Amino acid sequence: MAMQFYASPEQIMRDRSELARKGVARGRSAVVLSYSGGVLFVAENLSSALHKVSEIYDRIGFAAVGRYNEFENLRRAGVRMADLNGLSYDRRDVTGRALANAFAQTLGAIFTEQSKPFEVEICVAQVGATSEEDELYRITYDGSVNDEPGRMAMGGQAEAITNVLKSDHRPDMSLSEAVRVAVRALSTVGGEGGAARTIAANQLEVAVLDRARVGRTFRRITGAALTALLDGDAAGDAAPAGGRAKTPTVPTEEAHKPTTSAGSADLEGNQNEQPEA
Repeated sequence: MAMQFYASPEQIMRDRSELARKGVARGRSAVVLSYSGGVLFVAENLSSALHKVSEIYDRIGFAAVGRYNEFENLRRAGVRMADLNGLSYDRRDVTGRALANAFAQTLGAIFTEQSKPFEVEICVAQVGATSEEDELYRITYDGSVNDEPGRMAMGGQAEAITNVLKSDHRPDMSLSEAVRVAVRALSTVGGEGGAARTIAANQLEVAVLDRARVGRTFRRITGAALTALLDGDAAGDAAPAGGRAKTPTVPTEEAHKPTTSAGSADLEGNQNEQPEA
């Protein structure tokens, strides 16, 4: 009779953790931080079709690193959960904290019960009325969830990027300043011999949760608008993703109450009136 090999539960958990950590570290990094006008997402992404940053609901965004097929399944499940709760109860009942807890439970169950864990790390961010009320939640491959203090980095050499963010980030920064800080932090790692890199605009995926918007706050920043922000053009702070100037609007009682789902990329493109990067 063949002998069965024995591995202690502790060893199995260590092996799964090592597998997941290595998978996340191989991915290109992403940065999420709070600024005066909302929450900014900046990710290194060479693909124009596979997004690492997406909308979940009206004031909630999602960013992830690791295996695309795994975190995309989580994102879709989060969109369905948010839409169901918003339609069943009230749109205000959909919160970033509830979604973060749901993602954490799912990842924790997979890590414990499946032979292979998800090689992902995700962020759920909810924009508030002020930068102090913004919520950033980090959810790791084993289901751990942490409330981050207004900034976070995931994937690659996240610790080194986080150290740069700690020294340079301020919650009262403008959008242009925030984008340049995020890109500078990403470019400090991965260079030859430890030197800083230059990251081109077409290698970045940038989006914001715009605090001033009513209803759906998520918008992507691409093309000329992104280039202007990277070059330090203050006018780019007020420009939407399509590059045209944005006229601030005052919320009214009748208000642009959204009814469309965040799960449709086509609807998202129509909302922003822009081509995908």
